[in-house]
Amino acid sequence: MGSRPVTNVVIAGLGGQGVLKASDIVAEAAFRGGLDVKKSEVHGMSQRGGSVVSDVRFGGKVLSPMVPPGEADYLVLLDADQLDANRHLLRPGGVLIQPGLAGSVKLASKRSLNVALVGMLSSRLDIPEQAWLDAIRASLNEKLHEANLAAFQAGRALNTSRRNGAQNDGSA
Repeated sequence: MGSRPVTNVVIAGLGGQGVLKASDIVAEAAFRGGLDVKKSEVHGMSQRGGSVVSDVRFGGKVLSPMVPPGEADYLVLLDADQLDANRHLLRPGGVLIQPGLAGSVKLASKRSLNVALVGMLSSRLDIPEQAWLDAIRASLNEKLHEANLAAFQAGRALNTSRRNGAQNDGSA
């Protein structure tokens, strides 16, 4: 277990967009995938739409929950306006996943955008799909399962098709 490198994911957005729920799902999926996981959160004025950032680190052995600036392998933005405030966290060659990339995904509820973006992220990580599905079920109320599982699958499929296409510009 200790030989697997640490993967650094930063999820950022505004209060009420589901940043913490998205990071819960990522952490839970990594844990269910047999990885050591650490998570931290920074709440701004989250109840008033302020910035919220959550770091998730997982791998063979993770020593700290915080992703150092310039070391995020993945930066997932739930609000495109958060790019300037969080760009410094992404390592050179890191992957930016943001709402505009999910524009063609039809969501049953716009509140499922966070899970659709997690779906896009999931297609880039070596964590079994079943671990992701189980993490979504474990993290959300049962009445939200259908819409969020559909959003996850749509995001995952969208990103898989983009990755299999001819263009790869360093973003999802």
